[in-house]
Amino acid sequence: MKKALIGFLLLFIISGEAISQNQFPSQIWHKGNVFLTDGQGYSGLIKYDLDNNVVQLQADAVSTFTASNVSNFEIYDEIYGGIRKFYSLPYALNGEYETPIFFEVLTQGENIALLCREYIATDNRGMNNWGPMSMNPFWGPPMMTGYRLAFNYYFLKNGKIQRYSLKKKDLFTMLPGYDDEISLFMRKNRLEHDKRGDLLRITAYYNELQN
Repeated sequence: MKKALIGFLLLFIISGEAISQNQFPSQIWHKGNVFLTDGQGYSGLIKYDLDNNVVQLQADAVSTFTASNVSNFEIYDEIYGGIRKFYSLPYALNGEYETPIFFEVLTQGENIALLCREYIATDNRGMNNWGPMSMNPFWGPPMMTGYRLAFNYYFLKNGKIQRYSLKKKDLFTMLPGYDDEISLFMRKNRLEHDKRGDLLRITAYYNELQN
C-alpha cells in the first residue's frame, strides 16, 4: 500500500511537471515589470496576451492594462530562459488604422530593430517532428502535441514597421547595402533566413556593418 502511494505521488509530480512544460509563455505568470505611458512603473507577476494586446500585473491585486496604457514591459521567462522585452508601438495590424500593439524586441541598433509577435499555431507535422524550436536550448522542451509556438517578424527602420515575409530575397530588401557580407555571414555560421535565433544574429550583424 505504501509503495503504491509513493508511486502515485511520483506519477502526480511527473504529470504536474509535464503539464507545466506543455504551457506556452503567454499562458503562465512571469516575474517582471510594467511601465505605463504616464511614467509609473510596477513590479510583480505578469501575464501577457498579444492577441488582445493586454498585459496583466499581479501584485496586491490583478490589474489589466492595454497597449494604449503601457509604454513597455519586461519579463523573465523561466521556461525558455532570459529576459524578454515588449514595447507598445503604433501599427495597422488590420486595415489601415494604426493602433498601439505589443511587439517583442529581439535586437536593435541605431539603424534597424528586429521585432516579433508570437502566436500559438496548429502543428500538423506530428509529435515526432518538432521543428527548429525544439533543438534550441533557449526555447526549452517541445510543446504540447498538436500546437507549436510560432512568430511573425517585423523590421523597424526609419520610424516605420514593416512585416517580413520570411522569403530570403525579402531579407536582403529589408537589410539593404550589404548583400555579399550578409550572404557570407549566413553561410559561415549556417544561419537560416526564417528562424528566430538566426534572424536575431543576422540583424545584429547588419547593425554592426552600419557602424
